Amino acid sequence: MRRLLAVLGVLLLALTACTSAPDRPDARDGLPGEHWRPAPGLAWQWQLSGRLDPTVDVPVYDIDGFDQPASAVADLHRRGRKVICYLSTGAWEEFRPDASKFPAAVLGRSNGWPGERWLDIRRTDVLEPLMAARIDMCRDKGFDAVEPDNMDGYANRTGFPLTAADQLRYNRLIARLAHERGLAVGLKNDLDQIPDLLADFDFAVDEQCAEYEECELLVPFVRAGKAVFHVEYELPTSAFCPRSRELGLSSMLKRYDLGVWRRPC
Repeated sequence: MRRLLAVLGVLLLALTACTSAPDRPDARDGLPGEHWRPAPGLAWQWQLSGRLDPTVDVPVYDIDGFDQPASAVADLHRRGRKVICYLSTGAWEEFRPDASKFPAAVLGRSNGWPGERWLDIRRTDVLEPLMAARIDMCRDKGFDAVEPDNMDGYANRTGFPLTAADQLRYNRLIARLAHERGLAVGLKNDLDQIPDLLADFDFAVDEQCAEYEECELLVPFVRAGKAVFHVEYELPTSAFCPRSRELGLSSMLKRYDLGVWRRPC
């Protein structure tokens, strides 16, 4: 009798799961219970400065994780948008509320932006809990994904002897932290390591690949069914949009302040 009841219970659970699942889940959202997986070609808005304008008619927004509250994320969700949480994971920013938690030993040279310095990504004993807390914030605010910035320190003058292996290890750590929290994660720039990191990241975010004639390096993401969110700053749309469309990139022209203004392909 107990065995019969157990079998009936399993059948009832299976029937409930089948009847409650959507008939045609959106392929761009992945399977039920999995994190979002943006498909190639999705239009997007990237706004990191100024008052947030939630009315741009695109399916994806990328906004600052610290500056924007959970209510802004919820509002975008009500408007049918997926929302990416911008974070700097490879550089320290003096204006962030957790800046004092970073010991001086992990702070390197300026990355070229005021108040920002490269991090010693070899020090995962220090950085992992700090980055986990930041990604917790993204999750708790309801974001769908994370855009971790400054993920190519090994290719820059950071003040630390970083290697490609150090960068791979750190980038995979960030990807794991995001996935453990049910969030998609994008690879920011770091084009040379795409072959090694393609399996770890759900999409890519790139700046100026057309200006530097590097966009073909991003094609593995598109071939894997993963979006490439791309911006240019210096070129007119006529100079990069035709090729972007051929490659399957989600491209637009933005100004360096990353405010509301955009000119999509």
